[in-house]
Amino acid sequence: QVQLVESGGGLVQPGGSLRLSCAASGSIFSARAMGWYRQAPGKGRELVASISSSGGTNYVDSVKGRFTISRDNAKNLVTLQMNSLKPEDTAVYYCNSLPRLYNWGRGTQVTVSS
Repeated sequence: QVQLVESGGGLVQPGGSLRLSCAASGSIFSARAMGWYRQAPGKGRELVASISSSGGTNYVDSVKGRFTISRDNAKNLVTLQMNSLKPEDTAVYYCNSLPRLYNWGRGTQVTVSS
């Protein structure tokens, strides 16, 4: 059973940056496309960034040019570099495969506020 552990969230002012990390157990990690999802208060969970097993990336329009997803298959790690953060980026951020195959982790809270 793959376990996912997200970290790196926090409170940041608008315009600031955060780097999120997702550590995944399981040897099949490198064969899966992975994504970062987020759920804002009162809203559904949305996919914001994804990366294929070979490193191809996709982003939702609202984060293009500001967020960068990357992966290190040797370390079973997926990261999300978030720059120029906006209040509307406030959410709990989760990682999972794409399509989602694994149980959700606890996520990491990102709060963008002055």
